[in-house]
Amino acid sequence: MQGRDEKSLCHWADQQAARIIKEKGERESYTCASGITPSGTVHIGNFREIITVDLIVRALRDRGKNVRFIYSWDDYDVFRKVPGNMPEPDVLEKYIRYPITMVPDTFGRDENYARHHEVDIETQLPRVGIYPEFLYQASRYRANRYAEGIRNALQNRDLIKWCLNNYRDDEHKMKDDDVYWPVAAFCAKCNKDTTEITGYDGEYGVSYKCTSCGHEETGDVRTSKEFKLGWRVDWPMRWKEEQVVFEPGGKDHISPGGSYDTAKLVSKKVYGWDAPVTMKYDFVTLKGVPGKMSSSKGKVISLVDALEVYQPEVLRYIFAVNKVDHEFAISFDLDVITQYEAYDRTERIAYGVDKAKNDDMARRERRVYELSQVSADVDLSSAESMPYQIPFRLLTTLLQTYSGDIDAVIASLGDVRPFQVERLRQRAVCAWYWITECAPEDFKFSLRTDGSKIPGLDDADEDMLRAVYENVLPRIPDLDDKGVQQALYDVASAAGQESKKLFNAMYMALVGKQQGPRLGSFLRIIGVEKLRGILSPYA
Repeated sequence: MQGRDEKSLCHWADQQAARIIKEKGERESYTCASGITPSGTVHIGNFREIITVDLIVRALRDRGKNVRFIYSWDDYDVFRKVPGNMPEPDVLEKYIRYPITMVPDTFGRDENYARHHEVDIETQLPRVGIYPEFLYQASRYRANRYAEGIRNALQNRDLIKWCLNNYRDDEHKMKDDDVYWPVAAFCAKCNKDTTEITGYDGEYGVSYKCTSCGHEETGDVRTSKEFKLGWRVDWPMRWKEEQVVFEPGGKDHISPGGSYDTAKLVSKKVYGWDAPVTMKYDFVTLKGVPGKMSSSKGKVISLVDALEVYQPEVLRYIFAVNKVDHEFAISFDLDVITQYEAYDRTERIAYGVDKAKNDDMARRERRVYELSQVSADVDLSSAESMPYQIPFRLLTTLLQTYSGDIDAVIASLGDVRPFQVERLRQRAVCAWYWITECAPEDFKFSLRTDGSKIPGLDDADEDMLRAVYENVLPRIPDLDDKGVQQALYDVASAAGQESKKLFNAMYMALVGKQQGPRLGSFLRIIGVEKLRGILSPYA
């Protein structure tokens, strides 16, 4: 898309893409990186980093650049703690201090613990239009791909020690006589990382001793499988290896003097590579749950969980519309309705159905909408191609009225075109899940269709219900929502009763509760035939 108007590239991802090009210059390809240790469920907070990179990758491509998007699974890291949401924790406990790839999958699905969590996210990312190239660090280390990087680190360990000390206060600095090793080893006998480096021959030979089982060995980093760089050195080593020009970081890593600043020094001074452009992203929280999400504590919402409630475009929208350095919460309560309404408003502006306040706002909304789509290519040239819009709240009412029958709901709408069905169905599936699993109890209802009277109504209630049956139901096909509402007010007035009393009686008769959806539109949604069946006992 080299012909894109510069004004249309107005999202924060576009600004970041321009910064990357300016700082790194023209290149044949721009490598953007992300990654995580699969130590537990990859949660929606981790997803923020993935989608942040994806948005910037798309922004670079919209400027006509070739981009490589890599996602590193740091699956040669140590298994340090059993998360709270894992099965058979007693089995997992036996593998503390092992490489994550040597921990069994206690779900019984995949070849190891790490792979289980990798598969969970790899199979879901295409649903939201994200297709990185996955790199598996356990395989790379065991294939001795990083032998030269390890040798370089070992030969420059004093320089690395200086880099690490550079941002530490005096209390936390390593002393001159402290021995520092940038490499660690998993014991070849017991597999744990409870080892001490005891010697280095100046080239490729490294000696270690295991403090758990007493095993001692000298290995060659070109052939041995057990050696790995510490992450503050591993990170910049891989920047050079993969020629990374952009990688974001959480605010804990990007803070002044944090791990990024240290890695930046190591990258330049040890590996001769200018650190990638970075940007800080803030945490994602769960509404009503204090603190950030934590895989180790098991207090998480996964991408799968989020996609149960939010259709993919709406989930992308939530991340695209929020500034990357601002914290926000993923909600599963009534705020879900607000999120869908905001997305729909943006969609109408993008297609020109609604007008924005000004041209700048129109461009921003259009760009956010583009970046929210699963496909990077979306045609906004005609409102005729816009997806079918139905307010999420109305959809939940329809679904409950039709007892979750999505086909019946779509048929009842009457004006859904064939190309709109799939996405509408997707929204309906999300809406039904939200109703059944997340919505507040007072939001839920089901029609009373057993033909019985509701107990507890007095004579005045039943008289008004009879009047509705006789005088309002026949007129419903010719009335709009306001007209039906007014007809109900007229029934209450004629009976000398407060309208609230009639409304409570109607809701009790219809759904067995004293409240429900706005009654005028609700009656039209239910339809005269069903209403006659429900109200006939009072006729």
